[in-house]
Amino acid sequence: MTQRRIGDYLLPPGIDIFERGWLSANNIFLYDDRNVALVDSGYCAHQQLTVDLVAKALERHHLPTLNTIVNTHLHSDHCGGNATLVEKFSCDIMIPVAEATAVQHWDENLLSYQTLGQACPRFSYQGLLVPGETIVLGPYPWQILAAPGHDHHSVMLYQVDHQILISADALWENGFGVIFPELWGEGGFEEVVKTLELIEGLSISLVIPGHGKPFTNVQEAITTAKSRLDYLSSNPDRNARHGAKVLLKYKLLEWRSMQMAQVQQWISRTPIFKHIKQQLNMTEEELQEWLPQALVKSNAAKIEQGYLVNLD
Repeated sequence: MTQRRIGDYLLPPGIDIFERGWLSANNIFLYDDRNVALVDSGYCAHQQLTVDLVAKALERHHLPTLNTIVNTHLHSDHCGGNATLVEKFSCDIMIPVAEATAVQHWDENLLSYQTLGQACPRFSYQGLLVPGETIVLGPYPWQILAAPGHDHHSVMLYQVDHQILISADALWENGFGVIFPELWGEGGFEEVVKTLELIEGLSISLVIPGHGKPFTNVQEAITTAKSRLDYLSSNPDRNARHGAKVLLKYKLLEWRSMQMAQVQQWISRTPIFKHIKQQLNMTEEELQEWLPQALVKSNAAKIEQGYLVNLD
């Protein structure tokens, strides 16, 4: 089978990349004859598509089953397909070690789904990802690297021989994921700095991000991310406004369209927006009025006949 070329980089055998949209994170399929793994599993609304992508890859490469799911972090767009994949393939799940207690007890106060107004079917884990250790996925060993900032407990995976970084939401070609800890007052800007410095110290030829296409212009992406971080950290309200817009846009990707009254109700009932309105010094009514209009202003949505409608 022809190996995929990304820019000047020839992707080594044993790696398939399923590029997804913004509702579901990218999936990385790592395989050899004995070891088949999937890094991240998408959002629950797309779970059947995730199963189909894995099933077709197994058939294409003449492999018996999926052995392991590895979650870089436990935001719903990265682990929402876990439960269905386990039901279909009886595979194990590995999660960042810091999330073990939250998943074991399915603690809604520690997991982000209820706080962010999202959904994730319950799952359990069989293994833990410990930063500083190495894990074999497919034919290659991968170093587990702590990547706090976007999420306190997120990890990245680094393949030193082929200089590949699976960066999750710590680095995209045009930035990084929302710095969620800042939204509920736990800090995160300094953690992003440290994570970007860690990435900059690695020899990397290819980055496979959590969202967007894989890329080879690594230093350019780091420079863009640092500039973005400077912009957000110089005025924390910018991160709060950005986070609020991303959360509503994400939900709108799932809804496609929703009555404005129900959009406002969702904003009112979703706990994260209590923190955001306080940070922005807005009343609940002001936030409910501003947020949909902010998506319209940025051409991410339109309001039509009393509905908020997604624009791709």
